Amino acid sequence: MSAIAGDAKLDTLLKGVEARYNRAKTLQVLFQEDYTPPGKPRATDRGILMLRKPGRMRWDYSQPPGKLVVSDNKFLWVYTPLDNQVQRLPLQESDDTRVPLAFLLGRLDFDKEFKNLQARPERGDTRIVAEPKTDNLPYSEVQFLVTPDFRIREVKWTGFDGAVMDFTFDQERLEPSLDAKLFVFVLPKGATLVEAGQ
Repeated sequence: MSAIAGDAKLDTLLKGVEARYNRAKTLQVLFQEDYTPPGKPRATDRGILMLRKPGRMRWDYSQPPGKLVVSDNKFLWVYTPLDNQVQRLPLQESDDTRVPLAFLLGRLDFDKEFKNLQARPERGDTRIVAEPKTDNLPYSEVQFLVTPDFRIREVKWTGFDGAVMDFTFDQERLEPSLDAKLFVFVLPKGATLVEAGQ
């Protein structure tokens, strides 16, 4: 890997990515989520992700069908239809691996969030590898795969325990019309609510 942090080319790429996502008020994209726990087989989920400033996310899963994750900018709600259970936890306290993706509609600032940035070309795109500047996050390394037009195609991070979470994105749409009701969680009928820490 060639370390080109500080290189003008990398700086231009990072600023382009920041400008693209920091300007956007809403975003919609198809996602594939691959989670590989230490010593266990990889699990793959898919669906559609909708984001709206500030801090609102909706992950509608097609695989597994019915799974839903919603952030209303205060709480993160995770519904798993298999056990008909909803977990609710304060967004600020959550170490859920989806939360770092909220940067797509927050204030994306590579210099502020990451250190030891390195980059390498990858089939016409650029893979950026970085470490978080703070130690209180559940991962030790983050990778971004970025297109020449500053679109993020992949976000991958490695946990301190060796677990790997890899999100790939497709069919990105900037500024789609997204109803505010999409980001209000409604408890499914008969579902059990479990508060964080209980």
